[in-house]
Amino acid sequence: MRTVFSLCMAVYRNRKIVYNTGMPTYVFRPCGDTALMIQFEQKIDPAVLQDVSQMAEKIRNAHLKGIIDLIPSYAALLVIFDPAVFSYTILKQKIEVLASQPDSRTASAVRHVDIPVLYGEPFAEDLAFVAEHAGLSREDVIRIHTANEYPVYMMGFLPGFPYLGNLDERIHTPRRSEPRTAIPAGAVGIGGAQTGIYPMESPGGWHIIGLTPVKLYDPGSGTPVLLQSGDIIRFRAVGKEEFDEIRRNGGRLCI
Repeated sequence: MRTVFSLCMAVYRNRKIVYNTGMPTYVFRPCGDTALMIQFEQKIDPAVLQDVSQMAEKIRNAHLKGIIDLIPSYAALLVIFDPAVFSYTILKQKIEVLASQPDSRTASAVRHVDIPVLYGEPFAEDLAFVAEHAGLSREDVIRIHTANEYPVYMMGFLPGFPYLGNLDERIHTPRRSEPRTAIPAGAVGIGGAQTGIYPMESPGGWHIIGLTPVKLYDPGSGTPVLLQSGDIIRFRAVGKEEFDEIRRNGGRLCI
């Protein structure tokens, strides 16, 4: 029997992460009078994600007064600022100076989070559909889904919802033709070339292949959102007994 301590599955691992050494290419764009967008190469790519994460870290570590929020996405970083502190032009100049500084983020600084999943629940028919669409068995789908590491490219459309890249092409599956009105919290789904986790009950059109007992969103916590852009996720298949034990212990991960 696993101890409660051993159920802290989120760990920092020495998995190999390859970082860019070249200077990123980006452009600045104003977004109204309170936001600035930094756009990188417009493609879904781990190297671009690295550039976005590096830029966000440099700005965050500078502790610039007047920066209200940083919102990273697939290939851009939105910087929300107080126009009473500085203008778009001044902020752009400050960020350009920060961007010219050496990168400090290393592979060891990237968080690796293991997510336990009870595959086939609560919608076993979706797992069967993904398998049939791929021409594979259900066991093959589970094996393939748990084999990869998935970078968190962006957080949205719900608080704590991670959009995960690097889904194996063999299990790419179009979204459902008719979305469901209610998908449970913790549902692990596939939508096209992406996989993700629903942090709360909501409508959704992705095919559900399993359920995690982990709480991705806890508004009563000091850190309500578990994951963040740039994290690396790995799924781990668990049985019903372990699933229930994790859920009884509040669905928390030790990060």
